[in-house]
Amino acid sequence: MDVLKKSEYSNNMTFKTQQEAYTYANIVSEFMNEEFCGQHIFETQRGEGDTFVITVAINATYVSGCSTGVSCDTGCGSTDDWSLESTADTKN
Repeated sequence: MDVLKKSEYSNNMTFKTQQEAYTYANIVSEFMNEEFCGQHIFETQRGEGDTFVITVAINATYVSGCSTGVSCDTGCGSTDDWSLESTADTKN
């Protein structure tokens, strides 16, 4: 995925519990919102099965001309989603 190529984040990670996956996804989406250029907004959502997806949406504030003033060097040209899933203890 373009968004992650130049960043320190990984795609398709596996966790022992859903809570661990959800917590990690929230932390990563928060970091992505702080560290990336501002053209996109990243949010954690429940995916299919035991997955959590970090969705990517266009930041309407940025597009309207109210820029953050930060240049993007992490490949923000993508609108792909990426997911995290738990493989055990799905009752948590």
